[in-house]
Amino acid sequence: MCYGSEFIATAVQQWLGQIGVKTLYIAPGSPWENGYNESFNGSLRDELLNGEIFYSLAEAKVMIEARRRHYNTVRPHSSLGYRPPAPETASPPYPASGSASLHLRPDMAAMSLMH
Repeated sequence: MCYGSEFIATAVQQWLGQIGVKTLYIAPGSPWENGYNESFNGSLRDELLNGEIFYSLAEAKVMIEARRRHYNTVRPHSSLGYRPPAPETASPPYPASGSASLHLRPDMAAMSLMH
């Protein structure tokens, strides 16, 4: 027996109706009905996807993760008074060594390999 997404959606809507939960319908192609998601998609497209060519899935994953970290910890958000939603905390200084790359925070070491 095959259960397509439309049948599952109907079953979920019936179940939600039985327990007294109402759903909101967002029409396809209606960005004004889902502003938060559309805003995020637009900034991801403008700030990353339109300016990069990914030569592998692994490269895309690394670049998107780096952008996610920047978006959440560094990039100012106007709705938060131009502060990032989850700013990085100060970390203790790393011991001195002869190589500048050894001074990178562990999460930044992978990013330095991208360039």
